[in-house]
Formats: sequence, structure tokens, C-alpha cells
Amino acid sequence: MKVIAAVVNKVNGPYEMEALQLSEVQQDEVLVKIVASGICHSDEALRVGDAEFPLPAVLGHEGAGIIEKVGSNVKNFAVGDQVVLSYNYCGTCPSCRTGHPSSCKDWPMLNMSGMRPDGSSVFTKEDGTPVSNFFTQSSFATHTIVHQNNLVKVDPDADLRLIGPLGCGFLTGAGTVVNGLKPEIGDSMIVFGTGAVGLGALMTAKIEGCSTIIAVDIHDSRLEIAKELGATHTINSRTEDLAARVGEITGGLGVNFSIDTTGVAAVMKAAIDVLAVGGITAPVAVTPNSIEIHTVLDLVFANRSIKGILMGDSVPQLEIPKLIGFYKAGQFSFDRLVQFYSFDQINEASADSNSGKTIKPILIIDETYRADEPLPV
Repeated sequence: MKVIAAVVNKVNGPYEMEALQLSEVQQDEVLVKIVASGICHSDEALRVGDAEFPLPAVLGHEGAGIIEKVGSNVKNFAVGDQVVLSYNYCGTCPSCRTGHPSSCKDWPMLNMSGMRPDGSSVFTKEDGTPVSNFFTQSSFATHTIVHQNNLVKVDPDADLRLIGPLGCGFLTGAGTVVNGLKPEIGDSMIVFGTGAVGLGALMTAKIEGCSTIIAVDIHDSRLEIAKELGATHTINSRTEDLAARVGEITGGLGVNFSIDTTGVAAVMKAAIDVLAVGGITAPVAVTPNSIEIHTVLDLVFANRSIKGILMGDSVPQLEIPKLIGFYKAGQFSFDRLVQFYSFDQINEASADSNSGKTIKPILIIDETYRADEPLPV
């Protein structure tokens, strides 16, 4: 079938609307009509070449839609189901079997190779040129083909225009806290960067009972939002002395946990320097930058750790419904962070995300979905 997709044809090129040919659904796959999709920093990292990915490609990995066809081996999903899309995993390796599918041995191949395991393409151009698929999802398209392991079924009353970003950005932030760092009640945490991932982590730190939650950014407007969502303290690192302020807030002890969502080298190093004895930092940004550390002085003497956490070490099928529950209870107000755009505004939405004007852009791809109801925010 023919679909309309936003294609990135070259590094740092714009999104270009093109008609593509969609392949047939294989036995473990479903056809999904995309209703809406968030735009994530990882999409931008691939578009500009900060992370290597075969182009041309259809990006997008925070999709939400409705199943229109199911493969012969698909279980527990049916035509008409509302679904949120997340990442793919094999389901059989030791990591998957022990509840850590984001550490799947085949994760890079399944999510970052641009093709199916059998080497076939989901999308092709009219001249036959293969177009890479991202996260086995590629949600910047009117329809896409998705492996059943990517799917998270949600209730029929859930508004698909809103909840797509729970598949990556907010899932990563929340999961980094509950699965990766595992703070105890009364612990302290600092979050560098108040975008979707950072604010998702901040709201979750509050849910988990952290008594000191510090938000760090260079934009006062974002720090105000962070305060409203649960930050006990805020620091503008452009105008304030970070180390002095953290020392003042923690009585000179430092924080138990830090999360960096910026990927800026100096900030990643600062996230180590503010840790207390026994503290743990999680650098979660997709970035080409690296840092230099002195293992003895920065880590060993204070028993500090650096922990890599991909996708929040989350099982999307378990945790996305939890996040929806927290949202309904008023504890995870991610709806305050989104701005809606039409599908043909994708380049504007991407630019607004890059500039910081919009924290979480969401593209409305199917404008007929609940057309008689106002947008959910």
C-alpha cells in the first residue's frame, strides 16, 4: 500500500513528505494507522548525524495508533486495538528473559539497522530505493508496520493524540529513576536538563519519595515549570555557581543521584562532581560527546558510580500503563509539556524542539481521529 511519510534523505537534511510503498505484513507484525507521534531528541540526533543511521529513513519512535491488520503469529492484539509503540527486542535472550529487554543482545540490530532481521525493507521509494525503518516503528508516517514486541495495548478511552511520547522520552526519564537508580524515600536527586526526559525523571523522583529534587537548566522559564512539577530547588547554571548551590542545598554532602539529559561534556562531568559519597550518576542523552575522568579521584575515593541506562531499563508493556495511571491520578502531568503540530509542520516542530521553544512536540498525523473532541491539552 502507498503511505505518506516524512523522509530524511541526507545528513542534516529536512524532513520531506513523500509517497512510499509499504511492504506486506509479516507473521509477527501488525499494520498500524498512526494517529500521532512525539518528536524526540534521538530523532534529531539521527537526522543531523550525531548518531550513525542509514539514510534515507523514516524516523519517529513515539507513535500511537490503531491496528488495522495482524500477522498470523500475532497474539493478544486485534484489529481495532489502540496501541502505543515503543522499542523492539528479541524476547528470548538472557536479558529479555530476566526482565531487561532494553539490554537485549539484538537491540542494535532490531532498532538501529534500518531493516528487518531478514534484510528486507518496510518502506521503499517509487523507484525501488529502500528507506530505513527506525525502532521497528518509524512513526513519522500515516501507516507503518510494527513488530508485536513494540506494541503496548491501551484502553479504548485513552486519547492517542497525547500518549505517544510515553513510548520513549517520558519512559526513559521515569524508568531511569525507578529501574536504574532506585532511590529510597528521603534520598536526594539532581536532574540536569528540563526537557521531556529530565522532567519525566523529576516527576518520578517525587512519586518515589525523594525529599530533595534539584532541577538544573539555563532557562528560567523551564525551571519554573520544574518547580511546579515537583522540584524542591532549581539552579540556573548560567547565572549561579552550581557547586556552591548544591553544597548549600545538601549541607555540603552532595546528592545521592544525578541524571544528565543534556549530553554536554561539561555538564556530564558536573553530574559526577556533585555526587555524595556512594552516589550514582546516569548519563542518558544520545550525544557524540565524551568526558575525561580520573577514576580514583572522581569515583574510587568516594565510592561513586556511573551507570548506563538505556530506555530507562523499562519493560514498556508494564510501565507505560503505570505512567498513564500516574497521569490520571495527577502525579505525572506530562500533558503540561506538550505542543501539538500538524504532520506537515514537522520541520517547524523539530526546530521548536531544538530551540527549546517546545518541550515535547506532538504531530497529529490522523486529523480525523476524535475530530469532534478538542485536543487533550
